[in-house]
Amino acid sequence: MSRIMSHIKNSTKRKFLATLCAVVLATSIQQAHAQDYKYEIGVEAGMSSYWGDANQTSIIYRPGFTGGALFRYVIDYRWAIRANLSAAMLEGNTTDGDNIIPGIGEYQFNTTLFDAGCRVEFNFFNYGIGYAYKNTSRISPYITAGLAFCAGFPEGNNFFTVNIPFGIGVKYKVAERWNLGLEFAMHKVLGDRIDSQDLKDPYKIPSSALKNTDWFSTLVFSITYDFGFKTLPCNTCPDF
Repeated sequence: MSRIMSHIKNSTKRKFLATLCAVVLATSIQQAHAQDYKYEIGVEAGMSSYWGDANQTSIIYRPGFTGGALFRYVIDYRWAIRANLSAAMLEGNTTDGDNIIPGIGEYQFNTTLFDAGCRVEFNFFNYGIGYAYKNTSRISPYITAGLAFCAGFPEGNNFFTVNIPFGIGVKYKVAERWNLGLEFAMHKVLGDRIDSQDLKDPYKIPSSALKNTDWFSTLVFSITYDFGFKTLPCNTCPDF
């Protein structure tokens, strides 16, 4: 009888340990599936606004449509690198403000600006889902800055220049692989031809890369999809 009881105890102990290991393994697999992705790809859309010689009153001015695609490389919970390809519609009119431009009088323009660049993002919280012991949060504000190239092709005023985007936003992980974002950014253009050749240096003041140049702003909503495991899941492990 004692041998039978001993065998039952040992069998029960082995089953308990096996069950415990299975639970730990299942939890580990679930956590890996919950967060470990290297990349994001998605789209963004919103409004854009011009700020320059034809508008010196408001950074949200005659808003136009902006939209594009983005790709994000996730370094860790705090840092990411993002590439953007977008187009922005900008508009201006010198009669909207009190500022009088010598020799120009009334002047208006419309431009579609094409923009391609790369930015660094820093999340204020450990952005992610599934790792409570790492204090991950499914929502996080962030700041961003980088370098971009932009071009426009209005009649008689084709231009190509560099701009410096910087801004602030917030991300929200609605599901394992899906993210929503809202971002406002200013773009410092290192040139003065977004508002046409006619408004390039209208005050006859010597310009430089940082002086007498144009700006534009963007307010965009984005949706992205995660893919690419940081660590490959165990495909031969049993489902629990």
